[in-house]
Parts: sequence; structure tokens; C-alpha cells
Amino acid sequence: MPQPLIAVVGPTAAGKSGLSLRLAESLGGEIVNADSMQLYRGMDIGTAKLPPAERAGVPHHLLDIWEVTRTASVSEYQQFARAAIAEIRGRGRIPILVGGSGLYVRAAIDNLEFPGTDPLLRDGLEAELADLGAAALHARLARADPAAAAAILPGNGRRIVRALEVIELSGRPFSATLPDYESVYPAVQLGLQLPRDELDRRVAGRVSRMWQAGLVAEVRELAGRGLRQGRTASRALGYAQVLRFLAGEWTQEQAAAETARATRRFARRQESWFRRDPRISWLPADEPGLAGRALAVLRESGLAS
Repeated sequence: MPQPLIAVVGPTAAGKSGLSLRLAESLGGEIVNADSMQLYRGMDIGTAKLPPAERAGVPHHLLDIWEVTRTASVSEYQQFARAAIAEIRGRGRIPILVGGSGLYVRAAIDNLEFPGTDPLLRDGLEAELADLGAAALHARLARADPAAAAAILPGNGRRIVRALEVIELSGRPFSATLPDYESVYPAVQLGLQLPRDELDRRVAGRVSRMWQAGLVAEVRELAGRGLRQGRTASRALGYAQVLRFLAGEWTQEQAAAETARATRRFARRQESWFRRDPRISWLPADEPGLAGRALAVLRESGLAS
């Protein structure tokens, strides 16, 4: 029988990478990235991408596959993820999908089909986004598809544009592209949860460490490689804020504060997204015996001995 799949999900800064390494070492697993921004080359500090020296010898897949000028494509990611999962399972190893990008997790493991794209339509919507702002387009989305608008942050211009594009192309609500929770693999999903004040504390600590580790220099270097022209990468948390600092719009202190604020909001949205999935087994991320608890859940599911 093919090896099952494990997914480790939850909000940013909850400790997904650390738990996934422990599970991979215990079960003979390999990591498949499901963080949409870790797909980009050079976006390391701001995405908390584990450097190779800290991966404990565990193979990692789908990191650093796109240039920052490339617009993200969840349908393309789906193809890459399923190919990686098949290759890992074919060698008798266990794929461990790790990340907080909810749509990417579902694209990898669920029976989702994604409508195509129309470059002219997309360019027109992108131009409207630049002229009118994300809030105006979000209001339009709320009129066309209230369920999709409720699931997408008003400031997430990229997702709003994609939702409007799908509605225009298919004539159906964007929310209809997300069917019931039905995995195409035998899978167990482990979700990490934290009290709100602890999660906020971790987010603040992460943002502080990002600045100390050289996020500004990283963004400056990526700007020279076209980051500002990247429709997806330029809007990433931390990167968008530092670009505004480099443009002279904000001080470094303002950019750091805005990064922390936006990340807190994003973490809450991640929690809301994953909470809707009834298949996820939730674990307290601040428990000292977290790995043991996770292995116990997997044993109960028949995926660990």
C-alpha cells in the first residue's frame, strides 16, 4: 500500500517547521513545502525558511522554485506538489506537507480543480487594483460572491483579483471552486494552536528576529532582481512593508510595526481558514511533549507504530 500523507498546518509562528522535522526523523518522512512565499528564491528571512544547515538532513521539496518576478499559480503548485508526493511515496517514504497557506494545502491533498486564466482580463483587474485599491475590489467581490469575500482579507489584492477573474471566466461564484473536504490521499492533518496572546508574542519575536537577521538587506537585494514588479512576491508580509521603507514612505520602525500588525491579522485569518476543516486534529503548540502527542494521534490513525 502506498505511504500515507501527513500535513502539519496552522498559523504563522506556531512551530510547524520544528514539529515536521521531528516527525520526519521519527517516521522516515520528507518535507513538502506548502507555504506560498517559500516557493520564491531568495525570500528566506522574511518567510522564516529553514536554512539547509537546520533541516537535520531531512529532504525538503518545493522550496526556491520561482523567481520573485513570477506570479504565483496555485494550479501549477498543485501539479508540483502531487508529483513530489508521488515520488516520495514511490520510494516508500512518508510525505509531510507543511505550511500555513490554506489553499495550497487543499490544492495538494484535496479534489480541487482550478479554472484557467485570461491574461487580458487579469491585466485589467490588476490595473483596477492599482487605480482603485484592494478595498474597492473587495466590495465588488462581496456583491458578487459574499462567501468568497468573507474568506479573503480586504487587503489581499492578489486573491481578490483571482476571485473576480474566476467569477468572470466561469460564471460561477469563486467559493464554488472549493468543494467539500475530500482528500485524494489517505491523510492525517495535524493543526497547531496557541492562545492568542502567546501567538502574538511569537509573531512579535519573529518580526524582531527578521530585522536583526537582515530582512532589509534581503529585500534591497531582491528589489534589484525585480521584486517590485512581482505581483505576488512584492505583496508578501514583511517584503511589502520594507519596500515602502526603501521607497521613503515609512521609517524602519513603521515598517517593522506594520509587518507585525499585518502578520497578526494574517495569523487570525489562517486560524479561521483551518478551523473550517473538520479533518484536522488540533494540538497545543506550546506543550513540551508536542511531538509525542502528534505521534500518538498518528498511531491512533494507523500511520505510525
